[in-house]
Amino acid sequence: MTSADVPGLPLSRPIDDDAAEERGDSRNTRAADARDQPGAKRQKTGKGGGFKKRTEQKARPQGEAAIKMCRAWETTGECARGDSCRFQHSWAGYWEVKPSDIHHEVAAQLAESEPFVRAMAPRMGGEDLMGKTIDLTTQCPVFKDLGYCTYGWRCRFLGGHVKHHDDKEGADQWDLLGFKDPSSMSETERYNETNWPKSDTLTRLKHNKYLAKIEPDKPFALALPKGSVPNPKYAKKQKAKQAAMDEESAMNGDMNEEEAMNAAPAPAAPEPVAGVVDGESEAMDVPLRPEEKRRLDWENGRYLAPLTTVGNLPFRRLCVDYGATITISEMALAQPLVTGQTEEWALVRRHHSEKMFGVQLAGGYPNRMVPAAEVIAKELGPSGVDFVDINMGAGSALMENPGRLGKILVGMNRALGESESNLRLSLSTFFQLTPVPLTVKFRMGVAHNKPTAHKLIPKFATEWGASAMTLHGRSRQQRYSKLANWEYVRECVDVLHQSCDDANMPRVPIFGNGDCFSAQSYWEEKERSGVDGVMVARGALIKPWIFTEIAERREWDISATERLEGIRKFAEYGLSHWGSDTMGVNTTRRFLCEALSFQSRYVPIGLLERMPPMMNERPPAYRGRNELETLLSSPLVSDWIKISEMFLGPAGESFNFVPKHKSSAYGSEEAQG
Repeated sequence: MTSADVPGLPLSRPIDDDAAEERGDSRNTRAADARDQPGAKRQKTGKGGGFKKRTEQKARPQGEAAIKMCRAWETTGECARGDSCRFQHSWAGYWEVKPSDIHHEVAAQLAESEPFVRAMAPRMGGEDLMGKTIDLTTQCPVFKDLGYCTYGWRCRFLGGHVKHHDDKEGADQWDLLGFKDPSSMSETERYNETNWPKSDTLTRLKHNKYLAKIEPDKPFALALPKGSVPNPKYAKKQKAKQAAMDEESAMNGDMNEEEAMNAAPAPAAPEPVAGVVDGESEAMDVPLRPEEKRRLDWENGRYLAPLTTVGNLPFRRLCVDYGATITISEMALAQPLVTGQTEEWALVRRHHSEKMFGVQLAGGYPNRMVPAAEVIAKELGPSGVDFVDINMGAGSALMENPGRLGKILVGMNRALGESESNLRLSLSTFFQLTPVPLTVKFRMGVAHNKPTAHKLIPKFATEWGASAMTLHGRSRQQRYSKLANWEYVRECVDVLHQSCDDANMPRVPIFGNGDCFSAQSYWEEKERSGVDGVMVARGALIKPWIFTEIAERREWDISATERLEGIRKFAEYGLSHWGSDTMGVNTTRRFLCEALSFQSRYVPIGLLERMPPMMNERPPAYRGRNELETLLSSPLVSDWIKISEMFLGPAGESFNFVPKHKSSAYGSEEAQG
């Protein structure tokens, strides 16, 4: 460090964002929403074949971190790029423009009237350049959660992990505490989260050096044989392709699910490569008998549905706190996974609190879904993933093509380890414990008056190897415009039980899904339909505490301060997941606003005329029982941002929020704020 810089400042600085990304270590890589960024594929309108702009998917500027230090200069004090480098080379300049700490107290008192968060006044560290930005009374949520903070001096809650020395002067007054370099952590487990892919795995996937072509006579032996050499021509060709997928259109019913899932071109078969044939590769691929398969004991499990964007890891942590026992990732697309896209792999991360966790995959062809299953099984395994789920819910396109669907399920089962040959290979490779079960989630069918699920259910259980299934009691045409048909769910449960009994095999667990919004509706639907449990989706978004209600079989008239406490938890969990620097704070704020766009629809049961509440009922504007309850029910984005500022500090002028999932029943909802 030169004499022109702040003297005495330690050089043990956190790794900058760009260098971390190069190592595959950026926690700010937000997979679910990389598809929303500029350059994402636009959707076709329909008959005309033209393109239209997706208002829900427009880029949302989040106020990028104002300061990015040059890693080379930060490490050595020199930079070969000199004045052409676009990163900061002066610590003095850094502290001049670094935003002041965000004041946060993890145990601050919450109140029903303003100020809603009653904390002590901030106490700054001094009048010097550094002291004016450091709040000695703030607490870093990441440091509280993990015991360390990887963002060091860039942390927006820096006062929570620095030590001040009164007997020293200048920058020597400050010592950074609790800093941990991400490079010193395990490559596959960090921040109390597992399922981080290895960097060399992503590299091999991106260059098509991980999986081999599907051989006609051995359709499920996907890994490169020992001694084989990847085809460089094929790798070069694949590197030039960009897998542009638009799953949100399928989830919203704007386009055919099969078209959306298969928007990226299917990989062409590579040229044959020579490999060494040994006894292991020649082992017969014999499927396990149904009674030999790993069983999923899900009876009375409280199952949180896979929810695009809003079903992120911090939200799942919150639901686990409220009593959810089965959680699942956001829907991940098979093609980006097998091409090593970091953004898609971020979706499969699992927090330690998630005791039963699955990964949901979407795709339309076996040569995408089967390799994705193999990569997940080999890289994550039973210790990282308890089950893999196939999404056939929104579009139901695969249900119209049972031949292809059967190939996908059988192939994925074998890739996940459900065969005797894979069990033999486990002695020297990955399959060390037990196979990863495969589950399916599907709707009644495509047309509301022509349900087809009952025809496929026997095949799911007895022929295609599904270890569990979830039936949404609506068709694709219905979307969410009609109530779920639980009578049809009852019929399908009977069909499943009869087919299992006829095959002399244990009954496969089946969950129902649709309109679960209270403990009363949960238990009534479960008992009436005979399902093993009910998957909760929109009900959990509007009231995450529904899992507590289900577990305790009561309706909870939750207070406004209890709801605000849940929001504070989400903010703290978000900072632990996305980071406590400026970029992480903005990302957390954005997803907190997404969560509030649903939670604002909750009507306190103390204001209802009758019980239980129904999800399809929309109340007129109302005033809550106190100021905070009224604020939490606001449909205005400006109020959601105001709530976020209670825990994440003031939003910058560049922060702009557009709800990704906007209910048509809330037509007056403000679009921006």
